[in-house]
Amino acid sequence: MNNELTKERSVREPLFHIEKQDGLASWKAWLIRGGAVLFALVVSGIVSAILIKANPFEFFAMIFDGNFGGTLRIQILLRDTALLLGVSIAIVPAFRMRFWNLGANGQVLIGCLATTACMFYMHGKVPQGLMYVCMILASVVAGAVWAVLPAIFKAFFKTNESLFTLMMNYIAQGLVVYFLNIWAKDNPTGQLDPIWDGMFPQLGNQYVLPILVVAVLTALMFVYLQFSKQGYEISVVGESENTARYVGINVKKVIIRTMIISGVVCGIMGLLLSGFINGNVSRDMVDNRGFTAILVAWMSKFNPLVMIGVSFFVVFMDRGVIQAGRHFGVTNDAYADIITGIIFFFVIGCEFFIGYRLRRNKQKKEEGKK
Repeated sequence: MNNELTKERSVREPLFHIEKQDGLASWKAWLIRGGAVLFALVVSGIVSAILIKANPFEFFAMIFDGNFGGTLRIQILLRDTALLLGVSIAIVPAFRMRFWNLGANGQVLIGCLATTACMFYMHGKVPQGLMYVCMILASVVAGAVWAVLPAIFKAFFKTNESLFTLMMNYIAQGLVVYFLNIWAKDNPTGQLDPIWDGMFPQLGNQYVLPILVVAVLTALMFVYLQFSKQGYEISVVGESENTARYVGINVKKVIIRTMIISGVVCGIMGLLLSGFINGNVSRDMVDNRGFTAILVAWMSKFNPLVMIGVSFFVVFMDRGVIQAGRHFGVTNDAYADIITGIIFFFVIGCEFFIGYRLRRNKQKKEEGKK
């Protein structure tokens, strides 16, 4: 009887099984990630050769040219990296707390709207210094309010924060469209002309100050999460709310406070977009950075310093592939989306081989020897 059960079990058991591996050396993990990036680039070159008849070597050359082919391109690369990094560090506290904030797009956009409203209604009517103060306060408060509403409902009523924050994105877009219909009703394009005179003064050019602001925010966020008591509380709540309550942490307070911080940073990013760079607001101004930031946060393991490199890589590939496509005569961004998706697929997929491994069934292995 026992022999029959053993035979039946051996038949049903798979040849390989997946098991979680802990304690993989850091250098091995980064070696796997580096290999995934190289493999992704090779596959991208092959796909480009098939789709647009591009020479793979010329394709890679165009990626670098799209980012480093001139001072302006380098500045735009650094600016866009800073903007993506800023939105990424905004959602990190919430994600460490296992609060899945999918509303960064709306939180940034509502900061853009608040900033533009101050410029539209106050420019030329109050001293510039006072208007700048109002722009800062308005953007920060707007972002915080947009983030704290889902936090309150999550803390007190256990609502689904993913759906709540996601829906807030669409409300923010609707508000932008509503106000643009008022502010730009005489403009045939339906867009608000940039209010250049109402923007913050530049430090050299429009790229320097946003980069410096995001650099400071990144350093502060790293210190806050790694070395402060509140950062420790965020980690404990993320591990287990029951454990947090047991050790005396007010979970509701931590949820609300953390989302206020995320909203404040998103509001600042809205201030940078409207008050430092564009001088107005539009429905698509955030350019889905809130969703791309989720990818950056996961790839960085929620570490603000690692996010610097990941944000740079994401922007570098996105801008480079677009430039490569244009060089080879591709007139839309669909090709760039395909190549970028391929690269992200390999980069994200490699995390499986870092966290898990395939093992051959021992019993099958012994049977094979017999």
